[in-house]
Amino acid sequence: MSKPIVAIVGRPNVGKSTFFNKIVGRRVSIVEDTPGVTRDRIYAEAEWNNIHFALIDTGGIEPNTEDIILSQMREQAQIAMDMADGILFITDGKDGLTHADREVAMMLMRTGKKVILVVNKIDNPSKLPMDFYDFYELGLGVPIPISAANMLNFGDVLDEIVESFPADAETEEEDVTKIAVIGKPNVGKSSLINCLLGEKRVIVSPIAGTTRDSIDTPFEKDGEKYILIDTAGIRRKSKVHEDIERYSVIRAVAAIERCDVCVLMIDAEEGLTDQDKKIAGVAHEAGKGIVVAVNKWDLIQKETNTMRDYKRALEAELQFMSYAPIIFISVQDKQRVYQVMEMAKYVSEKRALRVPTGQLNSLIMDATMMKQPPSDKGRRLKIYYVTQVAVKPPLFSFQINDRELMHFSYARYLENKIREGFGFEGTSLKFVFREKGEKVD
Repeated sequence: MSKPIVAIVGRPNVGKSTFFNKIVGRRVSIVEDTPGVTRDRIYAEAEWNNIHFALIDTGGIEPNTEDIILSQMREQAQIAMDMADGILFITDGKDGLTHADREVAMMLMRTGKKVILVVNKIDNPSKLPMDFYDFYELGLGVPIPISAANMLNFGDVLDEIVESFPADAETEEEDVTKIAVIGKPNVGKSSLINCLLGEKRVIVSPIAGTTRDSIDTPFEKDGEKYILIDTAGIRRKSKVHEDIERYSVIRAVAAIERCDVCVLMIDAEEGLTDQDKKIAGVAHEAGKGIVVAVNKWDLIQKETNTMRDYKRALEAELQFMSYAPIIFISVQDKQRVYQVMEMAKYVSEKRALRVPTGQLNSLIMDATMMKQPPSDKGRRLKIYYVTQVAVKPPLFSFQINDRELMHFSYARYLENKIREGFGFEGTSLKFVFREKGEKVD
């Protein structure tokens, strides 16, 4: 199931990150009154009227700048626009219509995508400033006045967003396993796919950023249908001397949304980087299956415990996705390459696993007897009932007495027990905690 993608674009400091944070219900993007503070696209899942979609917050667009950082931000925003199903164009009602707004509007019109024009910082929509009507000149339809800080008129904007989605945006697709290969440039993503396919269907080049867009390649193996998705690489940021260093490209978001399993490729010589962790975090939050493939293992000098020590160090850095299997490969030497495909298939199956309710409750009962639930001020957490309500990713609903008593460490303990009991390797598990008598959505 592929969720629609909405990109938030506009000039610096018009309130994009504030809007984004209010929508997703938590402080995901940094909000600071400094132009250019959001240097990367920030990704999160959002929902309106039971319609789920992916939201991408972009850095501010300066259409005609020669500054290298601002130029790169413009490029990243363009990538977000290219991958998006809909675009939210935010302008500043206090500044009024600017030349830069006109330039951005021209960029948006060239995309051919549905664009929703929003005028922010309108604290009283019933008394619009006279220059508000200047925004009609952009030719992007009727502008919607909002206040991101006060969440005014958000319902109107969200209605427009979900109405812009294709009718089949969240329909189930045919039974085919989609595998996205993600990672920085030059880690061997395209080479891995070529190796698996046995032919050069994907261009391989030593130039960073060769794969500008994701490329889907369908194929069959042992009677099973697959689609391999080669994504554009995660580009390394330029040196940034400001306090907030958030320039990392989430170029693989669209591919992650469309896939079942992500193969995160890491350069063995370079090791795990912040960019690797960020893209891994996107896949984890999206609830996808994850396999970590450490490539160029042939270039590493080996001692007795080299692989073991490397794996331990990697697991320590990726504690939030300790469930992900790690495979050491060399695409160049075709070393353990085909294990990647086998593991991806295995992870996909685990992601679709449904646990019988009786077995699940029996396991949870045993777990609570082994480790007593937490208590606070004389009240102890009680778990009445557990059921699995969804797959891909597995989602478990816990009926409890008090949500405040469910400490994250105990939730992690229960997650580990479920993993041990039912073998959920390679996939994140999602929990929802409901108090007794609370309605299920």
